[in-house]
Amino acid sequence: MRISPARRLAAAATVAAASVLALAGPAFAHVTVQPGSTPQGGYSAVAFRVPNESDTASTVKLEVNLPLDHPMASVRTQPIPGWTATLEKSKLDKPLKSHGKDITEAVSKITWTADAGTKIGPGQYQDFSVSLGAMPTDTEKLTFKALQTYDNGDVVRWIDETKDGQPEPAKPAPVLTLTKAAAAGDHHAGSADAAKDQGADHTATSSDDSTARTLGVVGIVVGVIGAGLGVLGLRRKSSAS
Repeated sequence: MRISPARRLAAAATVAAASVLALAGPAFAHVTVQPGSTPQGGYSAVAFRVPNESDTASTVKLEVNLPLDHPMASVRTQPIPGWTATLEKSKLDKPLKSHGKDITEAVSKITWTADAGTKIGPGQYQDFSVSLGAMPTDTEKLTFKALQTYDNGDVVRWIDETKDGQPEPAKPAPVLTLTKAAAAGDHHAGSADAAKDQGADHTATSSDDSTARTLGVVGIVVGVIGAGLGVLGLRRKSSAS
């Protein structure tokens, strides 16, 4: 059976569009920290953003491990309707100084468990907000290894650390970048807040850039399809005349 040029073009367009979506999807599927950066030495409210990757299962639990090599004295979760947060503490090898006191243990793990009837369904995401501090001043980033559990029993381990100069791993751990705090007596008021805003803007820009690239590729595919259909139309018109 002979396949018409129009059908061949339509089939090629379907394959191209599917390829674009397949390439674009994973870029938005990672568990991440929002915003992506915050100043050293201060307190910050961040959110662990959890997208549901499955088309058939729903997310019902999130476990986030806090780095004990850079412990924080204050960890507070924001209430989320339908979710129960549990904090686990661990003993510190070296006491942490906070407001003149020695802190001998710190939160090492936060677990959010969905109540009955609550879930992150296919095509959805959830932000799990936490207040953290004081941020360490002797490192430029904090890595939070996370486990995402689905109601079918699958567990996605977001624990791989990204290495400089190497491709991003398949399941990267969420990372919070720490920026230099404003120097004492800085005459630019609000510079610490500006640094935080810059980090948020950078995160938003990165997301916008990814979306723009995806739409650009889709536009090219649509353009090729349109051009092909136009050529077919001209040929048919020429044949008819």
